[in-house]
Amino acid sequence: MQITILNAEMTYSKEDGYVGKVQFEAEGHSNQYEIALASKRGTRDWGYGLFFLHESGKEEELLALEDQLEEDDELFDLLVDTAKAKLEK
Repeated sequence: MQITILNAEMTYSKEDGYVGKVQFEAEGHSNQYEIALASKRGTRDWGYGLFFLHESGKEEELLALEDQLEEDDELFDLLVDTAKAKLEK
């Protein structure tokens, strides 16, 4: 699946750990998405929420993308790494 990154950001604090988001387009999907990311340590233990970026779209596309993120570690890692690259130091 081809992903086009639109925007990314991440912050770190002792209280919240790593908190970030990535806005992106997925090839063949009619809407843009935002994934919110959170991890206490910034390692493999990432929680996330996937949302439509601007307006609601087709639920089946969102669910298909969520399934893809669960199955494709490289895709998920790409989004995490993109956000981590924007970490405010």
